[in-house]
Amino acid sequence: MAPAPAAAEAVLQVAPEMREVAREGRAAIRRSVEHIVKSGVRQIIDIGSGLPTGENVHDIAHAIDPSVRVVYVDLDDVVVIHGRALLSSPRTAMIRGDVCDPSPLLNDPELRALIDLGRPVGVLMMYLLHLIPDTAGPQAAVAQLRDALAPGSMLSITHAANDRRPEYVARISAIYARANQPFTPRGKDEIAAFFGDWELEEPGLVNVWPYRTPPPAMNPELLDLGYSSVAVKR
Repeated sequence: MAPAPAAAEAVLQVAPEMREVAREGRAAIRRSVEHIVKSGVRQIIDIGSGLPTGENVHDIAHAIDPSVRVVYVDLDDVVVIHGRALLSSPRTAMIRGDVCDPSPLLNDPELRALIDLGRPVGVLMMYLLHLIPDTAGPQAAVAQLRDALAPGSMLSITHAANDRRPEYVARISAIYARANQPFTPRGKDEIAAFFGDWELEEPGLVNVWPYRTPPPAMNPELLDLGYSSVAVKR
């Protein structure tokens, strides 16, 4: 579930550096997918995927193992319609689903045609949960989803933070509010709670871009805007 175009454009007008955040965000997705597939998981559900782009989750996964099955999930009907038109691989599908209503999502016939919930599944929630307010119950919904997955499943989350650069985040939050777009950055403990009792993979819950030395083209001040991790169900 990508930000509404109006909100995204408003953010870029006052914070053009967010283009760099988006670019590095794609690199974070690549690292997560590669880690999940190299760990042996051959099924991925990408929740809040948005439209397929130039480098899709299934492209990254299939470069490692073409047998990986990928289901994209988004709440926006237009995104789902266009996403279905763009996908051609028999090992991919796009469905409409709401992370805050996990039961119908996981029981969708198209998802079940590709995903065996009795086997490990990699679930991506990349830059999704900070677009969901607490009133929608995201913690309980993610817990329900975790409970439905088999041992060996993996969960990857990236989430905007409000405890690293609060003044900057407040500025961005105000822009989203004016665009009537939900934006709920959270603190590290709140973000960690989305993983429940799953075991965090090394290096744990860290900056979205866990570089010891940021890439030369990246503004190092952007490193404190969010947290990321991958966890496994034992």
